Amino acid sequence: MINTTWLNTFCTLVEVGHFTRTAERLHMTQSGVSQQLRKLEEQLGTSLIVRQGKQFTLSEAGQRFYDEARKVLLSLAHLEQSLVDDPVDEGVVRVCSPGSVGLKLYPQLLALQQAHPKLVIEYRFAPNAEIEKAIAKGEADIGLISARSSMAEVKSESIATEALLLVTPAKLGKPTWQQLMDLGFIDHPDGAHHAGLLLGENYAEFQHASDFPRKGFSNQIGLIMQPVSLGLGFTVLPAYAVEAFGNSDKVSAHSLAKPVNEELFLCLKRYRALPKRIQMVTAKIKQWL
Repeated sequence: MINTTWLNTFCTLVEVGHFTRTAERLHMTQSGVSQQLRKLEEQLGTSLIVRQGKQFTLSEAGQRFYDEARKVLLSLAHLEQSLVDDPVDEGVVRVCSPGSVGLKLYPQLLALQQAHPKLVIEYRFAPNAEIEKAIAKGEADIGLISARSSMAEVKSESIATEALLLVTPAKLGKPTWQQLMDLGFIDHPDGAHHAGLLLGENYAEFQHASDFPRKGFSNQIGLIMQPVSLGLGFTVLPAYAVEAFGNSDKVSAHSLAKPVNEELFLCLKRYRALPKRIQMVTAKIKQWL
């Protein structure tokens, strides 16, 4: 490996064109400059300069070496600067969450990006298990899940709760069990889980979501309430998904006598030193939720 100090001394000598002024610039002695140049030539096995009294010119090898050495020194300077620079509002931040919380967060993150144009938000909707894996593999920076992570590579912190709501077509009062049976269930990827949590607490008749006639299914969080608004069935969803629905006058959201909340956990890769931009976005997410 070439000593970078010698490399810098040689390049400075070429650019200054004088041994004494090179020594002054580098806070060295003139003999020190000569010694480092000699060691560099010995290591390379070739002469880099041709001396002409107190002057010198570059040998052919010296010119080629200088051209490449300058690139190396610039690259090292850029590398060092990139480690020093850690702007709070510049760079990519990759966020993963389930759909419901994503409907709440994504517009606010886009507004944050508008305020800081050099910040780039990449948002992916995914189930809990996929989010955990993405954090563990370093494929995502911030994850939000509805259960504490069990992976050793992931640290999770409870930051909020989100209410589960029974959603029916509009103008339906407190739904009876028979009314729900008559309506039928609009299912989604977490439908059975959410129905089990909320309906199991509030209806003695409930055993499983499959008890209801299945009237539809969607894996797109923004579309699940569409058939409900048309009177085709009911569903159970987290509150953020209900709040984001555009035709709120076409549905009724019921919290029921025994409220049920899902806990939300913020996940980060364990032992990772977080850049300032990720620290900033993490703090914003906690604030918003």
